[in-house]
Amino acid sequence: MKDFSFDTIAAVSTPRGKGGVALIRISGSAAAEVADRIFVPASGGTLSQKRPRSAVFGRIFTPDGGLCIDEGLAVLFRAPASFTGEDTVEICCHGGALVTRRVLEACLGAGARHAEAGEFTRRAFASGKIGLDEAEALGLLLDAGTDAQLRLSRSGMAGTLGKRCAELRDEATALLTDIYARVDFPEEDLGSISAEETRARIGTLVDKTAALAATYRTGRAVAEGIPAVICGRTNAGKSSLYNLLVGEDEAIVTDIAGTTRDVLSTTVSFGDVTLRLFDTAGIREDSADEVEAIGIRRAIEKIDGAELIFYVIDATRAPDGDDIALAERLLAHGGQVVAVLNKVDSTPCAEAEELFSRFGLRARLSALTGEGKDALEALVSSLFIDGELDFSADAIVMGARQYDAIARAADALAAAADTIDSGFPPDLAGVCLEDAAAALGELDGRGDTVRTDLIDGIFSKFCVGK
Repeated sequence: MKDFSFDTIAAVSTPRGKGGVALIRISGSAAAEVADRIFVPASGGTLSQKRPRSAVFGRIFTPDGGLCIDEGLAVLFRAPASFTGEDTVEICCHGGALVTRRVLEACLGAGARHAEAGEFTRRAFASGKIGLDEAEALGLLLDAGTDAQLRLSRSGMAGTLGKRCAELRDEATALLTDIYARVDFPEEDLGSISAEETRARIGTLVDKTAALAATYRTGRAVAEGIPAVICGRTNAGKSSLYNLLVGEDEAIVTDIAGTTRDVLSTTVSFGDVTLRLFDTAGIREDSADEVEAIGIRRAIEKIDGAELIFYVIDATRAPDGDDIALAERLLAHGGQVVAVLNKVDSTPCAEAEELFSRFGLRARLSALTGEGKDALEALVSSLFIDGELDFSADAIVMGARQYDAIARAADALAAAADTIDSGFPPDLAGVCLEDAAAALGELDGRGDTVRTDLIDGIFSKFCVGK
């Protein structure tokens, strides 16, 4: 990432292609001057002379004034009252691909440089307008494909998680202050702080931090998604279930055994849970087809690494040796395995029911008609979603980086508690409390120990105009 302390950047902030309007954003100390070189208000004067945060109609020219590119609206935002915290200009022009490119070229020719990916948001972070947690929530909002992700991202952008971590950090810092003040200023009449009181306050912090860390199970299920595999014998209805969950016929469905040869994958919303879903080849030992055999090996690899497995059992057929072997593998699996008894709209088979009953998590379904889908959705949600959490208002950990910071804080607090429990004086727990406060400070990126490469990695995921 370049040093952007003094330069001015520009980029197209709307998607590429043809549209009704396009928006070009300019940000930096010379944003108004750059705009004045290419934008002429219809009312006369220059944009920098107009009232900030007001839409001004005018024409857009090349920097030499020789060619009128388009007409549109421009809005000037004066620092610090802008998204980036710098002087910012947003120009709206017609949304043709060529005209948009020409307006951006005019901005660059007037003194701006092309923004890097995520640089506008990076500047907002650098100026203290947003924390890293809010930037990550913004990234989720831009990529959101479900209503649950929208609600979670809006809560994150409001700084709910960052504020909660700041509260915990303040509690840890207050306890540190009480402990160290009595060590550093023994001559002052500050009273004593007992080991019991210190332990109780640390215990409260441990409980609060653990409760916050526990929200990651829900946040991850919504924001990042759960790796989920559909498996079973040939012709059990795996691809029909895949199509039902996806909502369209992506997988080929036939009565021919071995139709699915390779792993199909997509990301789908299943209730509030986001599934990174894989449809696999039917598992059987006697395949003479080399291509199908490769698909079966890949299926087993996906099963072994999955966090959620839909084991599809054909309700109309007695299990064979392949069914039993796969069932034994899945019963020993460390993830969540949901046995799905498919084709329940047909005459059931007692042996299939018996195999189905061996699993603790069960759902009856007709992938053909959709019967039982709602019950399966409710079951999956119960496995990963805490129904007590309000996505729109509660502090919820949604990313691995956030969870790592909070987990390290929890570990440091637990170590502080162990120090007191071992009979050492409260001041010796101070080092652990300092580590906890530092880890909590990393969550919003305003701490002193956040690595530059980590920050760069977060903003590099944004599009150029954001």
